[in-house]
Amino acid sequence: MARTIDASTDVPVTPSIDPAEVAKFSAMAADWWNPNGKFKPLHRFNPVRLKFLRETAEAHFGLKLGLRAPLEGLRLLDIGCGGGLVSEPMARLGAKVTGVDASEANIKTALTHAVEQGLRIDYRAGTAEGLLASGEPPFDIVLNLEVVEHVADPAQFLADTARLVNPGGLMVVATLNKTAKALATAVIGAEYILGWLPRGTHDWSKFLDPEDVRAPLSGAGLTIKDTVGVVFQPLSGQWRIAGDTSVNYMVVAARPAT
Repeated sequence: MARTIDASTDVPVTPSIDPAEVAKFSAMAADWWNPNGKFKPLHRFNPVRLKFLRETAEAHFGLKLGLRAPLEGLRLLDIGCGGGLVSEPMARLGAKVTGVDASEANIKTALTHAVEQGLRIDYRAGTAEGLLASGEPPFDIVLNLEVVEHVADPAQFLADTARLVNPGGLMVVATLNKTAKALATAVIGAEYILGWLPRGTHDWSKFLDPEDVRAPLSGAGLTIKDTVGVVFQPLSGQWRIAGDTSVNYMVVAARPAT
């Protein structure tokens, strides 16, 4: 696949890379692990998301419940891993984690924090298509969380990441729906009124309808298992899994075993 270079950033333009998005998150890299910093919403969002990921993996692979490290023996890819907010908990659950991000600054932050926590995580600055080009073996679990709305070519990116799922393996995609409600809450409300995120973090024009996620995954040979919403409850300040996919949602897909 031919690549071009963005002259303003010297960043290669591929389906996984929108140079402006990489620059934006690189500038915030040092703040990833500050629970009251720029990524505070992700820290608040993480508990319900991690619980869902664990329970989804346990059910899919028929894992014994209640184990301290239920994912032991499973290879997991966290694509667009950022500073490692999901990679680290998955490693603690026993998975052999590879975290990949297009931003070297994010990877440096993630590596430093993992070492401080005594965790062995294979962090790499790179892309999904880079993994495929290098002949990386497929993974049992591919996590594709809050990244597809930041890439240059979402459909191609989803197809590429689907190719990284093992037969019998699992993928979870989390993103934002392209609805008026998502514009009002995730962009105008969260960024411009409440100040939960830096202004410009999200571009509503790049949000995706659930079918925009499901179709490329299905086209790449995955079977769609579930689509769930993640809803914020203002009174409690907590998130919960729900049927409402109008703002945040997750798509669960699997590659049939051969």
